[in-house]
Amino acid sequence: MAESSSLEHPGLDKAAGEEFLQEAFQILLEEAVRKGMDATEKVCDWREPQELQELLDLELRSHGEPRQRVLERCRDVIRYSVKTCHPRFFNQLFSGLDHHALVGRMITEALNTSQYTYEIAPVFVLMEEVVLAKLRELVGWSSGDGIFSPGGSISNMYAMNVARYRRFPDSKRKGSWALPRLALFTSQESHYSIQKGAAFLGIGTDNIYLVGVDERGKMIPEELEKEIERAKAEGAVPFFVSATCGTTVLGAFDPLGSIADVCQRHGIWFHVDAAWGGSALLSRKHRHLLTGIERADSVAWNPHKMLMVGLQCSAFLLRDSSGLLQRCHGASATYLFQPDKFYDVSYDTGDKTVQCGRRVDCLKLWLLWKAVGTEGLERRVDRAFSFTRYLAEEVKRREGFQLVLEPEFINLCFWFVPPSLRGKEGSADYWSRLGKVTPVIKERMMKTGSMMVSYQPHGAKVNFFRQIVTNPAVTRADLDFFLDEIERLGRDL
Repeated sequence: MAESSSLEHPGLDKAAGEEFLQEAFQILLEEAVRKGMDATEKVCDWREPQELQELLDLELRSHGEPRQRVLERCRDVIRYSVKTCHPRFFNQLFSGLDHHALVGRMITEALNTSQYTYEIAPVFVLMEEVVLAKLRELVGWSSGDGIFSPGGSISNMYAMNVARYRRFPDSKRKGSWALPRLALFTSQESHYSIQKGAAFLGIGTDNIYLVGVDERGKMIPEELEKEIERAKAEGAVPFFVSATCGTTVLGAFDPLGSIADVCQRHGIWFHVDAAWGGSALLSRKHRHLLTGIERADSVAWNPHKMLMVGLQCSAFLLRDSSGLLQRCHGASATYLFQPDKFYDVSYDTGDKTVQCGRRVDCLKLWLLWKAVGTEGLERRVDRAFSFTRYLAEEVKRREGFQLVLEPEFINLCFWFVPPSLRGKEGSADYWSRLGKVTPVIKERMMKTGSMMVSYQPHGAKVNFFRQIVTNPAVTRADLDFFLDEIERLGRDL
């Protein structure tokens, strides 16, 4: 009886919940947004894992905590997290915070719907198609298909799967038994998701033919031709070529037109991984970097990178408009995709993906685009290029700084040579010693919290910094600070 009477009242205190939300939003605004975007605040408050475990008290217990304690938890989470919206965060291919996009993300979370059918997500089904059509238009297609996916890696995997299905449609039912040995081709500079995708889809990493690149990291079309012929001679069936627009480290753009010619000659699916570089299509000044992309069969593009939309926002775009995506991935689950619904079921787009539940990733981009327009997005892209040009000239001007190569995109790669190594380039241990400088400077900046920037070795080149600026809140003072701080942190090495 007591159990039955308890069901007469809500099991949730809505008034207390709203009060908590009000206070939590204030913490979010003050700690994550205002302080997170303040150049005088730390980018990170570094703690070793054991210390951080103790500070956060992550253990989950039987009884709940008072509201004020939970709010303090919120403050702690923000305090000890890296502020990727900070104007001195240069560590990833994404950075910054757009307030309109953030509101889109918050509305998405509040509505908590899944984008698989029109009946449960009518606004977002229509919105997604409008946004995807606009992205396809920028690629150069007047029609086509597509879907938002959980990141560029998954978009690249979708491309492989659709390419395989188009060539061997029986593979959907019969699996690998229906297939010859397949071969796919990508450059030595391509993203590691191509390796993961080949493994995940059962193609096998041994069947990836890595194509040689030039000194700037661009795929050499003549080498692609040779690799295709080699694969054929070895009894494999070439089915997929992935070119890259904006490689992760050097920011290289493969010559798409020449690669498209090779793919056309051999009847191979041509995919372009433009997860990083795709947003240059918005700039009339810089879209030439992607000349030939309109000849691709599929494109991966991550607006969450250069456009500051917020993680995650990754579009998988197809030139095909015959329903290939649906045929490849569709399973026609009758509890979701009933054919006798009272509305046009072509708006139930969820069967195009390998997911069932799928978060809404279009709203934040749509709201941002509505707020600033295509012209505003173009200004952001152009400003990012201007940042890099300024820094490249400063690196060439300043003693102790050395470019790895002249930037084509917004990846700025350089070494800092401390005073102890200057003029000693001829020494036998010069490069090994220089390679140890970058990790030490990175450790020092992390522990002071002054800024963050990435580094890596690359081929025969020892560790160097890779600096990326996409955040329009950054100013020249932040860029000057960046170089000054590297010099300050590394002068005694």
